[in-house]
Amino acid sequence: MEDEALKNVRDPSKEEKESQQELEKRIFHLKALYDLSLEIGFLRGTQEITKNLLLMMIGTFGASCGFILLFDVGPGKIEAFSQRGIIKNSLDMLFQTIDPGYFRELNEATRIQVVDERDEVHNKEKGPFFDLLSSLNIKIWIPFDIDANLRGGIGLGEKLSGDSYNRDDQELLSTMSHQGAVAIENTRLDQARIEALEQSKKELEKLNRAKSKALDHLSHELRTPLAVIQGNIRILKRKTQAQAHPIVKEEVFKSLEKNLNRLSDIQQETDQIIRSHQELEMKPRLAELDQAHPFAPETIPLYFFTERVVEDVKKKASHRDIQFQMDGEKDLNLAIDPKILEQSLVGLLKNAVENTPEEGIIRVILERKNQWIQLKVMDFGSGITKENQRHLFNGLFHTLDTELYTSKKPYDFGAGGKGLDLLRLKAYGQRFGFDVSVGSQRCIYLPTDHDLCPGKISECPHGRVREDCLNSGGSTFCLTFSIPEKMDI
Repeated sequence: MEDEALKNVRDPSKEEKESQQELEKRIFHLKALYDLSLEIGFLRGTQEITKNLLLMMIGTFGASCGFILLFDVGPGKIEAFSQRGIIKNSLDMLFQTIDPGYFRELNEATRIQVVDERDEVHNKEKGPFFDLLSSLNIKIWIPFDIDANLRGGIGLGEKLSGDSYNRDDQELLSTMSHQGAVAIENTRLDQARIEALEQSKKELEKLNRAKSKALDHLSHELRTPLAVIQGNIRILKRKTQAQAHPIVKEEVFKSLEKNLNRLSDIQQETDQIIRSHQELEMKPRLAELDQAHPFAPETIPLYFFTERVVEDVKKKASHRDIQFQMDGEKDLNLAIDPKILEQSLVGLLKNAVENTPEEGIIRVILERKNQWIQLKVMDFGSGITKENQRHLFNGLFHTLDTELYTSKKPYDFGAGGKGLDLLRLKAYGQRFGFDVSVGSQRCIYLPTDHDLCPGKISECPHGRVREDCLNSGGSTFCLTFSIPEKMDI
């Protein structure tokens, strides 16, 4: 009875011990996989990943040596190779075995399951490659396949502890190899995406250059026929007016001249856009600027200068019901060519007026932040969609849907334009050393380019008042100028 009782006492203790050992083994496996993910998770090179994967495997199992081999099935060449603890002569033998003459055998070797050192007879039946593994003191071989074309394996030497590789070790090694394969596959996909983006960028640059050349050619070719047509119309008009009963009425000539002038304006604007693009591509330094655009910086009291420009714009937009507000520090000075600053500011204000509905507000803000001075022009119009914001400074671009776009007088609501002012502003910023940025929120009631603002806040079909309109959309363009340390502000 006592023996039976003692047995019942010992058995639970044995089960608990085995459970504890199993738990410790699982914790060890999880820690090994976690450490491996930290080690290779952020690496971006196949060779670098295989190197760190091998070191982790050797360290985890205390192996005496090991190597990782990856080869590309297509061209039949080694893609990556890492080793530790294998002498040079053995390496020479390994590379000789991986000669194209033995390639088929190695190709088959990467398809087998994990084999431990006790299966020596089975290994030798595989041929010279597994004979070589035995001579290299490799005790376990794990297939290491990335995809159908990139395949290989991992070989580890005997454990320094003298223990054999058991099935649990095989499972952990297989999981680690799979983790490494995923990391390599991800980095190859990332590299492929990068290469595709680089190729797309090159193709886009080629298309842009071709587009610029084509537009430049068209703009140049339009000059002569437009001038000839304009001259012939004048001659025909004089002859017709000399007749007692002219066949062609005066209204016909007015229509012809109006549309001809419109074509001439488009030709001139296109020519300016092309020139601005060429300036951006050339990226000249200030010292290299041509004499046609001399740079004559002056110390400008920014607030009063801006105030004068705003008053000039208000006069040009006097037919609009818009309020202008100015805020900011009055003691800011800026060293810049006044003509450049005025053209830049007028372009932003004109853009704001044309995007602000009647009864709206435009704010101009001047402020200093550390060694920077910022000039902001804010409108509270319908705003710009995220897609259109990416093309604002490219020229020949308007934010309305093309089918809804119509030419209007400058400073009218929705007048738009060809994007010349913003393109010129970008060129000025790059040439004269100030930054141009924009932030915009599309009106929540006008989510797409097909949705049009009525042009007057009180006529909004959503029944909004001015405060609602000011909070629902708008754009802020910002010019940022650096302040020289020696400059007195």
